Amino acid sequence: MKIRRALFSTESTITELPRRFKRSERKPMVTSMNELKRKARVEKHERLLVREVTLSAPENGLLVQSLVPVARQVLAARDVLLDCAAKVVKHTHVYFCSVCGEVHVGDPPHKIKTCNVVGSRMNKEHVWEKGGLKNVLPVVESYHLYDRIGRAVSHNERLQVDRIPAIVELCVQAGVDFLEYPTRRRKFPVYRVAGRVLDFEKRFPNDLASVKDINEYGFWVNRKKLIRDEKYRESTHDDLQGIAVRGMEAWEKMHLGATKLMQKYAVQTCGYCSEVQVGPKGHRVRQCQAFKHQMRDGQHAWQEATLDDLIPIVYVWHVKNPHGNELLVDSLKRYYGKLPAVVEMFAQAGACVGETYCNLMREDITVPGVDEEKLVV
Repeated sequence: MKIRRALFSTESTITELPRRFKRSERKPMVTSMNELKRKARVEKHERLLVREVTLSAPENGLLVQSLVPVARQVLAARDVLLDCAAKVVKHTHVYFCSVCGEVHVGDPPHKIKTCNVVGSRMNKEHVWEKGGLKNVLPVVESYHLYDRIGRAVSHNERLQVDRIPAIVELCVQAGVDFLEYPTRRRKFPVYRVAGRVLDFEKRFPNDLASVKDINEYGFWVNRKKLIRDEKYRESTHDDLQGIAVRGMEAWEKMHLGATKLMQKYAVQTCGYCSEVQVGPKGHRVRQCQAFKHQMRDGQHAWQEATLDDLIPIVYVWHVKNPHGNELLVDSLKRYYGKLPAVVEMFAQAGACVGETYCNLMREDITVPGVDEEKLVV
């Protein structure tokens, strides 16, 4: 009998996914604690000096004009992505574990024993149920800010302020205008004197002065909510593979554009939970239930966010032959690769996976048979 071997290519390296952190562990900080302390000392020294500090956009309240087209492209790519994903998911088998929430794309669902949470089975096998688009593309919401450099949302205002997808809020703050989500656009910059921000512009611009739906806090409470058209646009491709290709391109464009926006526009995340707030500072809503939230009185432990916090990625096991009814077993899990769920879904529909995910797929590894696993060298 000819034995197949698991060969590792010498020209490529295997990219390991970031490990899952325990509930008691804090997320890695983008900026080191020493650097944050140094900046705090500099700001404290500047507050003692009564002098004007010139701020650059977007810290001064103005838009970065070069990033306004990027924000529009990100929002357009998101619409195309949702359009394509909603159509491809109808022809794809998506499962999720009702105990731990793990997702699998393909049929049949895998038998890898990775369900290790409170309430899971003794053998750590998953309890699979039919999933959908929300399992493949989870949405992280953020409070919509009328004034991005104004005061933070308080706990008492948590039910008055709209929560919208964080990626949409980022595009709104970067220059995309929505009638249903009004945002203050300054014509003159703000100034910082002795640590205090001075805004010499009027409370509301002239073009919004006649609107009566703005209360004293700057939030639209009694506004008439507009209903956006939820019908997806017709795709230019009728075949499933063409839709998947467009969706893959939109996914990459959205990621690339969001990365550019986050280099200028700040996004905050909680160090212990998945809460995100787009803006220079986090909100003050006491809703955190993560590790030692009692010591923080329910407040979030805010820190600088990454792209994965803004657009969470659900990694699933990669199925090399989706049409062969291949069953992924626990004994061979070290030979399997992983992909983001939406990328795996488009790949199974016929789209080509880019070079970004080649090392995650482990295509250069030959998966042995179940009876050959012990003979692999």
